[in-house]
Amino acid sequence: MKPLIHIENLAVELQAKVILTQVDLSLAKGEILGLVGPSGCGKTTLLNTLAGFVEQSAGTIEINTSNQQQIKISTADMLPAEQRNIGMIFQDYALFPHLSVNENICFGLKKLTKTEQKKRCEELLTLLELTEFGQRYPHQLSGGQQQRVAIARALAPQPSLLLLDEPFSNIDARLRNELMIEIRQLLKRLGMTAIFVTHNKDEVFTFADKIAVMHQGQVLQIGSPANVCQQPNSWQVADFLQLGSWLPVALVAGVNHTQVTSSIGQLAASAIANVLVDNKHDSTVNYQLLVKPNNIDLCQQQVCNVLVEHIGVTEQGYHYLLSSIEQNSALAFSHLSFYSQELFALGDKLAIKLKGEHFNLYTRST
Repeated sequence: MKPLIHIENLAVELQAKVILTQVDLSLAKGEILGLVGPSGCGKTTLLNTLAGFVEQSAGTIEINTSNQQQIKISTADMLPAEQRNIGMIFQDYALFPHLSVNENICFGLKKLTKTEQKKRCEELLTLLELTEFGQRYPHQLSGGQQQRVAIARALAPQPSLLLLDEPFSNIDARLRNELMIEIRQLLKRLGMTAIFVTHNKDEVFTFADKIAVMHQGQVLQIGSPANVCQQPNSWQVADFLQLGSWLPVALVAGVNHTQVTSSIGQLAASAIANVLVDNKHDSTVNYQLLVKPNNIDLCQQQVCNVLVEHIGVTEQGYHYLLSSIEQNSALAFSHLSFYSQELFALGDKLAIKLKGEHFNLYTRST
C-alpha cells in the first residue's frame, strides 16, 4: 500500500540561506508524526512547505488522497495551498474573532450548499463536543474550546493530511495531557494522518506514533518514540531528547581489547551497545558516553570522586547534579544526573561507579 504522504529530497532555500535539505519521510494513512528539534532547525518551515505557504527549492511531495487520487508537488508543478487537500492548525489557532464558531467552521466550505455546510458543521460540533457553543465567538471560549474549533475548521473540508504547529502550547498544563489523549483518539477514530510540531518531547510520547528529530534543516532520525529513545543514532538526537547525561571518556587500547575510561570508572568495549566507536583513537575527537541515572551506583568503599552541586525533589526521589572532584582533567564533568532515596547535602563528596552493559558512545569533533 502506498504511503499517504511521501517526501523525497525536499529542500528549501530562503534569501540565499538553506533552511531545509534532503528531507525524506513517509507516513501511512492514520499515522501521527511528531516533529521535534532545537529552535531554528526547520520544523515550522517544513510544515509551511507542505501546506504550500513556502516554496520548495528541490524535491517532491506526494499525497495519496482518500479518494485514490495522487497529488504530486515539485518545483515544476507547485500546487497552491488550496489544491493540496491539507488542513492546518496554527499555534494561535487563527480563528476569525468576528465570526461565530459555526461561521469559523464553515469558512472553508464555500463550495458546498448552505444545507451541506450546516450538516457538516453540526457533525463536527457533535464530534468535538461543541454543540452548545455554535453561536459563541472565539473570545467567549476557553483555550481548549478554541483548539477544538480550530480542529473542526481544519477537518471541515475533509483533508487527507492535518498539520498542527505546536497545538498544545497555549493549553493550561493541567489540562494538556487530557486534551492530547482526547484529540489523539479523535484523529485515530477518523483515520486522520497528522504531522505536528512541538518543542516538548513529552507531548510526542503521548500524542504521536512516530517521532522525527530535526537538526540544522535535516531529519536525523525517524521511528517510533520508544525505538528512537532506546537507539538514538547520533549525539544530536540523544542530546535534544535529554536521554541522559554526557560523560567525557577516552578510549584506551589494551593488549587484547579497548577500554572506555572516565573519571568515575572504566567499561569494557563490550559494554558499548552501538557501533559508533572507531579504533583510530583520534586525539581531535571528544568521546561522550550517554549515562542514564540508573547507570550509576553509590559505592561508599571507593574513594570519593564527585561533589553534589544541586538537589531537587522528584517522584523518583532526590535528584542530584554531580560534578567530578578532579576538574583539571580532560575527563572532568559538571552535570551528571543521579537519583537516590538518600538525602545528601550540597557540597557532599560521594563515591559513584558506572553499572550496566548497554551504553551508547558518541563522538563530537573539536
